[in-house]
Amino acid sequence: MTASISDTRPDPQLIRWRYLWYVAAALLVMIAAILYGNTWFLNWVHVMSGVLWTGIDLFMGFVIGPILRRVSVPVRKEILIRLTPVTLFLLPALSVITGTSGWFLAVHLGFTQMPWPQFGWIAAALVLITLMTIQGLGYLLPTSVRVCLELQKPDPDGQKIGRMMSRFYYVVASQGVMQVLIIIVMARLATGV
Repeated sequence: MTASISDTRPDPQLIRWRYLWYVAAALLVMIAAILYGNTWFLNWVHVMSGVLWTGIDLFMGFVIGPILRRVSVPVRKEILIRLTPVTLFLLPALSVITGTSGWFLAVHLGFTQMPWPQFGWIAAALVLITLMTIQGLGYLLPTSVRVCLELQKPDPDGQKIGRMMSRFYYVVASQGVMQVLIIIVMARLATGV
């Protein structure tokens, strides 16, 4: 039996440093929006990064996650080896851009000067974005890297991967719930507090 082309090529490199150019470009757009001070531009950066971050998080948590839990290690390996290099830079950049541009937009629109209880909506947004960013950068990102590094080994430890991924899915699910909650908060802010 002959090996197929996909069986003979080496695994793709996990960290693709060229993606840093995209992150730098996105951060420069955010910085330009903040410095320029145009409400529309700053709102666009905040909404677009938030939509991308939320959409990807929800898709990963509620579509990809359940699928990955039920497939064999070789299939999981193929998916994660291709998915992680993209999300490794994309999701942290989106989380930082969404939160930062959102804060500057709130200041620009005067939301940070609102009295209590209206300010409670801003506080809720800050708590949610802080929790999601900490979870993403402090747990999801390092776990994704550890799983991919294990999957790149010639004989990956399936039990170790299973242990890491079982907790991972609960954190991703909590991110999904917080994403829905922050959409509620943003809808409330957009329609008037």
